[in-house]
Amino acid sequence: MVLDNKLGLTSVAELAREEEKLTKKRAKELFETGKLFQFEVGTYQGLAGIHAYLFEDIYDFAGKMREANIAKNDFQFAPRIFLEQSLTYIDQLPHTTFDQIVDKYADMNVAHPFREGNGRSMRLWLDCMFHHQLGKVVDWNSIDKEEYLNAMMRSHVATGELKYLLQNHLTEDVSDSSFFKGIDASYYYEGYTLYRTEDL
Repeated sequence: MVLDNKLGLTSVAELAREEEKLTKKRAKELFETGKLFQFEVGTYQGLAGIHAYLFEDIYDFAGKMREANIAKNDFQFAPRIFLEQSLTYIDQLPHTTFDQIVDKYADMNVAHPFREGNGRSMRLWLDCMFHHQLGKVVDWNSIDKEEYLNAMMRSHVATGELKYLLQNHLTEDVSDSSFFKGIDASYYYEGYTLYRTEDL
């Protein structure tokens, strides 16, 4: 099924290709202009701002709470009827320490507030929390895809595995090339591999 899009595309492959190119360009802009670290930190509002910036050229629902129930690999994300309540709860969670930040990230993953693009937006949102509180970001380029996805799948039960993985891959290097490689890795987790952010 092809999501309704502003580009008028009816091919899944073509939409995926354009989505990768356009949103990677937007992610690059966010970093280069410094806007990425100006969003409200650790809140749904901040996450919605990131999502809107990335996807506004493609989807009408950019930055807007999903209207449907969604699932992935047999895991049901927060039911739409409870989504606003879940997001209010997550907003109130502290995000001062490393453990608090990862717990909040895991809870937001269960909420999965958007119709599409949750993972890519939330990893930038997580980096914003780490950067604000710890002066570091995740070196996504050094995290194995399967290890990360498995840790995320289990994080709704326990976050220890995810914490161990992220703790060992934090970096103070927020240079352009390092961050752009991180964006590429983040997209690779979702199956997007056609473009290098640095080249866009």
